[in-house]
Amino acid sequence: MAGEPVWRCGPHVIPLRQRTLVMGIVNITPDSFSDGGAYGGADDAVKHGLQMIGDGADLLDVGGESTRPGSDVVPYDEERRRVLPVIEGIVKERPDLPVSVDTRKPDVASAALEAGATIVNDISAGADPAMFDAVRDSGAGMILMHMRGEPKTMQENPIYHDVVAEVRGFLGDRIEAAVAAGIEPDRLCADPGIGFGKTLEHNLAILRDIGAFQHLGVPMLVGPSRKGFIGALTGTDVEERVEGTAGVVAWCAAHSVDIVRVHDVKQMARVVRVVDAIARPNR
Repeated sequence: MAGEPVWRCGPHVIPLRQRTLVMGIVNITPDSFSDGGAYGGADDAVKHGLQMIGDGADLLDVGGESTRPGSDVVPYDEERRRVLPVIEGIVKERPDLPVSVDTRKPDVASAALEAGATIVNDISAGADPAMFDAVRDSGAGMILMHMRGEPKTMQENPIYHDVVAEVRGFLGDRIEAAVAAGIEPDRLCADPGIGFGKTLEHNLAILRDIGAFQHLGVPMLVGPSRKGFIGALTGTDVEERVEGTAGVVAWCAAHSVDIVRVHDVKQMARVVRVVDAIARPNR
């Protein structure tokens, strides 16, 4: 239909509102909270990413620095060494599929974009203004995420007066900053940052009122996959949180979240397919 909203990411024009899109997580890190070390080599990570596409991923997010609570910063050269061959390998096999780089470093983002990535997923939401320059000049899409503090310390007693209002206000401000830096609004996406500087109750409050973020006017991404709040609710370790993740993904799909970022692509693609059939019958 004419006038349908889209997310523009380099050469990719991604339709929105038709169904819930699934972003698969490809971590090339030894210490990520969920799958650290599982895909340490570039060849294995590429194979894993291609398998995710076969399982139903609409986009892939490649990261070379763990941002789990308590994690340390990875040097630029090491992060670049981890992500570039994986991005190049995936794009070579599937140039039709948007690939995102998960990084806070403008230099890593620029190198990843040259390697074929078309989205920058910045958990710091452009805290370094050079990130906006890299994205603007490349034509790439950008994900702006809310995080309280730094990964090293973000879970040390986070406090909000009104978590939904504060997170929404922060994201609105960062969208304005990105647009002021020359990035068109239809290239931006917002992520409330589930698990990033938030307690169990903060995460639940955001999810209960996830529709409030639709007013930001950009696509909404939520990344609940295997997070600690699911473990707190279900009493499960990381590897046993698939069902809990599915519950959150189903809630997000039913409330018109545009993209869910997950580890377990095959299962979550099935979840959103069923929920979309119920929640979006005209699609």
